[in-house]
Amino acid sequence: MKEFFDLLKDNEFVRCTFVVVVGILSYSLIKILIRCFIKSGKTTFEKKKRNTIVKLLENVFKYIIFIIVILFILEAYGVDTKSLIAGIGVAGVVLGLALQDFLKDLISGLSIMLDNYFVIGDIVEFEGFTGEVVEFGLKSTKIRNFGGETLSVANRNIDKIKNLSQKSSNVFIKVPTAYEEKEEKVNKVLNEAIKDIIENTDADESSSYLGIDDFDSSAIIYLVKIHCPQDKRWTVRRESLNIIKKYYDKNNIKIPYTQIEVHNGK
Repeated sequence: MKEFFDLLKDNEFVRCTFVVVVGILSYSLIKILIRCFIKSGKTTFEKKKRNTIVKLLENVFKYIIFIIVILFILEAYGVDTKSLIAGIGVAGVVLGLALQDFLKDLISGLSIMLDNYFVIGDIVEFEGFTGEVVEFGLKSTKIRNFGGETLSVANRNIDKIKNLSQKSSNVFIKVPTAYEEKEEKVNKVLNEAIKDIIENTDADESSSYLGIDDFDSSAIIYLVKIHCPQDKRWTVRRESLNIIKKYYDKNNIKIPYTQIEVHNGK
């Protein structure tokens, strides 16, 4: 053991490698402790908030450990880190002026977390780009849309980000139905389908069948309103279409499709 510490004292490369390994292990241990001490909530929002805080704290400690490791490495190679830290303090004012946007991002990142503006898993919109918050840091937020594209937004743009998950949404489904189907029958079937949708999806009880919406060239368009959480609207819409199709098939109600009639001239 004495030989090992003597080697650390005399060999800069070994000392630096040791510091890096200790830094990595420390960060891994801190991540485990953070996840153990910050308990998950019962509601979906509490779980999302816990995940957001965990990611944020992990990022903060990652930067702190990185800075400490760099200082130890510099000291191992003879750099006077105390003077360096003092110099950074003097230069802080100049850097602060030069890095105003960066500081705004840090302050906005803290505001987002403290004010619950949004959390990881929320559906948000930024300048026409709509997607799910997949990563949150002190400097930026990453949003992934339903096509898999990821947008990184600086936290200082918080005033331009709309949180769509903290409100409910109305999904309107137009159901094309053949003209020969009796309206009374369609009304009954769609009302039954609505009950099934409310019971088996995230739609709430305010969902309803609204009646005839339009007369198309080959079909009567019936309108259904589904009320559900904003971040569930696409899933609920797909599930609702499946249920409506099932009820139409069960009751032999036709959904018309475009057909071409060809005459041979005879």
